[in-house]
Amino acid sequence: MMNVQAARPVAGVLWMVVTGVMFVAVTAIVKHVGDDVPASQAAFLRYALGLVFLIPMIRPIISAHLTRRQMKMFGIRGVVHTIAVILWFYAMARIPIAEVTAMNYLSPVYVSIGAALFLGEKLPPRRLIAVLIALAGAAIILRPGLREVETGHIAMLGTAVMFAVGYLLAKQLSGEVSAAVVVGMLSITVTIGLAPFAYAVWVTPTLAQVGWLFLVACFATAGHYTMTLAFAAAPLTVTQPVTFLQLVWAVLLGAVVFGEAVDAWVVIGGLVIMASVTFITWREAVARRQVTPVVTETKV
Repeated sequence: MMNVQAARPVAGVLWMVVTGVMFVAVTAIVKHVGDDVPASQAAFLRYALGLVFLIPMIRPIISAHLTRRQMKMFGIRGVVHTIAVILWFYAMARIPIAEVTAMNYLSPVYVSIGAALFLGEKLPPRRLIAVLIALAGAAIILRPGLREVETGHIAMLGTAVMFAVGYLLAKQLSGEVSAAVVVGMLSITVTIGLAPFAYAVWVTPTLAQVGWLFLVACFATAGHYTMTLAFAAAPLTVTQPVTFLQLVWAVLLGAVVFGEAVDAWVVIGGLVIMASVTFITWREAVARRQVTPVVTETKV
């Protein structure tokens, strides 16, 4: 009979599989809404409708008595995350789901680079090689000169960088305040940050569109919750490789539901990036550092 300790890695893997399904559901709905709602407005509605999930976090935020420095850091994080989600929604309406998913894997790589540049983290040769391999994976996906690099691809490159900056700020703040405060302040600042962009392009959404975007908020919140359960059940070295399944789901979803062609180069490039991220995570676990996030931590 399997003991409790042996079962926990299995539970971690299963929760991470569920997490991947939740986030692929997010991408599917956003793809379905498409350009019918402008990117900045769709992003604003996703966060504004998701404020209902903020209610339990109000008391911890008030009790935290945030300092001016912390408020400034939360504000900066809100700005970069605002830019990231606008770019992500923009990309979702213009390039295949599989390409968005594969390129999102770059965020942890940028986090590793940023931690070395700004947080004094070491970037030994093996990790540097892993970073370069991940960037090569991005080149395989984009194949500049061999195919047209669309604005959606450029937007995803920007998304990955912005998410990485936001994660590094969150990592700094997580050592000072509770997770509820970090998550709650992100929701507040991003909703405020998105408001003027949404107002500038506002079109009256249909009730169905509002319903779809509320589902985005529900699936995104559920995904972050199940991801937390996965982290509690097993170490990152167990759960990180499972995130590659998101690309599998994305390829199948794009092909079956949206009629998108299956691009083997995108799958190969995504696999190369994911292998690199997994190696970086393993090296950090060996060194007992926890800087690099899993891919699902850099989601809308």
